[in-house]
Amino acid sequence: MSLSSQPTIAEEPRAVLTAVVEAPPYSPPPLPPRRSGRIWKWLAILAVLACLAGAGVYRFRAADTGPALPTAGVRSGEFLAIVRCRGELVARRSAQIVAPVNVPELRIIWLAPAGEPVETGGVVIRFDPSSARQQLAEKQAALEQAQATLDHADAEARITAEQDRLDLSNARYEVERARLEVSKAEILSAMQAEQSRIALDLAEQKLKVQEATVRLHEAASNSKKASLTRTRDEAQAQLELTEYRLSQMELTAPISGVIVFLQNYSQGWMNAQPFKVGDQVWPGGTIAEIPDLATLEMEGKLEEIDRGKIEVADEVRVRIDALPELSQPAVLRSISPLTQQGFEWPPTRTFRGYAPLENPDPRLRPGMNGAMDVVIDRIPDAVIVPAQAVFTRGGKPVVYVAGGGSYRAVEIEVVGRNPDELAVSGVAADATLALVEPEEVL
Repeated sequence: MSLSSQPTIAEEPRAVLTAVVEAPPYSPPPLPPRRSGRIWKWLAILAVLACLAGAGVYRFRAADTGPALPTAGVRSGEFLAIVRCRGELVARRSAQIVAPVNVPELRIIWLAPAGEPVETGGVVIRFDPSSARQQLAEKQAALEQAQATLDHADAEARITAEQDRLDLSNARYEVERARLEVSKAEILSAMQAEQSRIALDLAEQKLKVQEATVRLHEAASNSKKASLTRTRDEAQAQLELTEYRLSQMELTAPISGVIVFLQNYSQGWMNAQPFKVGDQVWPGGTIAEIPDLATLEMEGKLEEIDRGKIEVADEVRVRIDALPELSQPAVLRSISPLTQQGFEWPPTRTFRGYAPLENPDPRLRPGMNGAMDVVIDRIPDAVIVPAQAVFTRGGKPVVYVAGGGSYRAVEIEVVGRNPDELAVSGVAADATLALVEPEEVL
């Protein structure tokens, strides 16, 4: 090889670069057949999952684009057409607790718990008995003194009567003696006979004076004894009155029920509060009332427009606001012949309907507010829809039935209605209805 054919030092890097560029590309060695099949299997599973996820996202977006309305289902069964009115519970029978008459200084020192059940004969109110007890001791002392004075006067009267009887007996003896002397006038001288007659006259006059004295003493003794007896009887009456007042320091329940204390207006109408311990009670004033819970009834206020729809003996269902889970059956007993004005503002005039409860719940109390549903008609096997699901379209009642992601209007015919539901025809018993018109949402 000649020197001219050999590359120079400057040309040697270019030759190396050309050799590198012209070299064939690198290819990795083939994988084993088993590992390559497993990779394709996982790739297929990932592809299926991706398709399913895409379908779910598509359906979610499609459903999200439609109107999301509140719905309610249609049900079938017996439909009750009712007239609903508001009212409150009252007791047909009650007993008042009245403060005793002619008993002063009545101050309450104990009261039965308000609203708690009480039994017949149980103590419900106690008054302060200290003043009555002091008066009782004073009246007993006055009675004993009056009785002692009467006994002393009676003893004096007996002594005087005995002395009068003795003096009267002596006077009579003197009269008899003088008469005996007069009878001797035939054998005595005229002068002695005259003296005997004069002595007889004097003895008779003394007898008359003594008899008058006896009568005077008897009258005086009887008068004094009568006066002292009257004083003793008056003291006895005062003692009995004080004992009666002391016995009235406890008031008992005349019937079984719950105790309700009334308002105390002694401090004025604006400051009236129920009676409490320490209050002064005026004699004869009404303190509390005990309604008989077995005679509870609902007094409902019936509007004039509903008066012609109901009749006496209609079935009633009573619902109490404080016990929403409770439904009490009843029967309409009577309806007021005239309207009555209420105390609310603006004033209204309504009829009153009275429905006694058949078996009052023990938790019920007079004055509780609630609703009285009077059943005026029963429709068996009716299709029942909520009142909120019925709308008016073109002057006709319609409902919007849900299906296929949309709502379609269906005309119905109203068979019966009440404040919450309607009995209709023209819609399936298993349909789902919109509670809002779709147009309003879209």
